[in-house]
Amino acid sequence: MWYFFLNIIMAIRNLGRLSEKTSTLLLCDMQEKFRPSIVYFPQIIEVARRMKEFAKILSIPTIVTEQYPKGLGPTVSELGDLSHAKKYEKTCFSMILPEVEQELKNIDRKSVILCGIETQACILKTTTDLLERDFDVHVVADGVSSRSQVDRLFALATMRQMGAFITTSETVLLQMMGDSKHPKFKEAVKLIGTTAPDSGLLQGFSATQE
Repeated sequence: MWYFFLNIIMAIRNLGRLSEKTSTLLLCDMQEKFRPSIVYFPQIIEVARRMKEFAKILSIPTIVTEQYPKGLGPTVSELGDLSHAKKYEKTCFSMILPEVEQELKNIDRKSVILCGIETQACILKTTTDLLERDFDVHVVADGVSSRSQVDRLFALATMRQMGAFITTSETVLLQMMGDSKHPKFKEAVKLIGTTAPDSGLLQGFSATQE
């Protein structure tokens, strides 16, 4: 009987396990016109680039959005080659456009790793929409930023209260690999071996649940 109840508890408890076979990477609105106003913009772009390269190595599907690119410019060139990714234009805050939702259904993976801007706008709305659709959402704290760090920190706290996992880029990379015997480990370790850019994005946010 105890085993039956243990299975029920484990089914209810969401551990947020990451796997290359169950994950998708979403990169939100990393565009030229945001460059002057977003705090630590170069650092989050570098984190997103590392996540994108890691996704390419492990063949993890990648989706990129651009917020009104006619006015806000294209995705920044520092992200590098995005020919493997699906790219969508949008005007709404959420990345979960009808065509993106259909793409996620086609991919059929339960975990989403999320980087981009702005935390209190597009990242929060995207997270809300994904959670409503029963996805596990992993928000990369050193890969999301805003004009205001106060708004960013409160948005991260809100997303954690909603059930999203607030994590770091290195944590995602290591948890996804899982074992140094992984067939792609030697290729991926080049990214893991280089420390993520140092910024103030992880300061002021408690790593423990309040």
